[in-house]
Amino acid sequence: MKSAGSNLLSMDEALEKLLASAQAPSDKLDDVDLMEASGRVLAADVTSGLNVPSVDNSSMDGYAVRTADVALFATGLPVSQRIPAGSVPVSLAPQTVARIFTGAEVPAGADAIVIQEQAAVVDGDRVTLQASPKAGEWIRVIGSDIKEGSTILKSGMRLRPQDVALAASVGRASLPVRPLLRVATFFTGDELAMPGEPLAPGKIYNSNRYLLRGMLAALPVQHTDLGIVVDTLAATRATLREAAAHHDLIITSGGVSVGEEDHVKPAVEAEGHIDLWSL
Repeated sequence: MKSAGSNLLSMDEALEKLLASAQAPSDKLDDVDLMEASGRVLAADVTSGLNVPSVDNSSMDGYAVRTADVALFATGLPVSQRIPAGSVPVSLAPQTVARIFTGAEVPAGADAIVIQEQAAVVDGDRVTLQASPKAGEWIRVIGSDIKEGSTILKSGMRLRPQDVALAASVGRASLPVRPLLRVATFFTGDELAMPGEPLAPGKIYNSNRYLLRGMLAALPVQHTDLGIVVDTLAATRATLREAAAHHDLIITSGGVSVGEEDHVKPAVEAEGHIDLWSL
């Protein structure tokens, strides 16, 4: 604690001290539905239980082919099957092609995709191909995005929408997260009035209440607004005790100077102790 008149702490020094003393409010974890997980703090590493993609699939609309049949591309090959995304193909018969669409599973036996812009249908069910693809062309290989067993999200990170989408892509329906920080606010000063009330002599409107409510609303916290506290030491102490019993953090506004009507500092000293003072 620094008394008035001593060297003041800078904002950076105060923030460093506060962060050094910060602790997770609880060892308890919440398992939240993926729809509600954005903005929460992940409590454990997340690993993938599957490969993404889960099978070799086509990255383009076109034709699945055997590159060994390249000598027959210009004269035409019959279309032996049609493979939309979500269907299960059969093995590709030699000297045939399969009509395939983006995201569809590549049939066994096929080792490349010729995009439809490089193909022409002749005689109704035969296709000529103007490209000689290399093996693997336009095929997304199993596990090329995410390998089964790999860590995709790290404990301690604040989840962004794209992180939640990543968890969804491997089939996670929920995630383990830290409980929301419980924050209480209250405001001291008999001079405070609320907007909409007549402003009596000596009164000011409580703008800080709206500032703090708005800032906390933008954070993933549970906020309790305890309102304006009667400007006495007893009332301030009682409100501190009430807030401390059910919250992890208390933010107050007003009453922190050193005059006889400033009750927050002596109330904190009476109920606990002060680690930082004078910024």
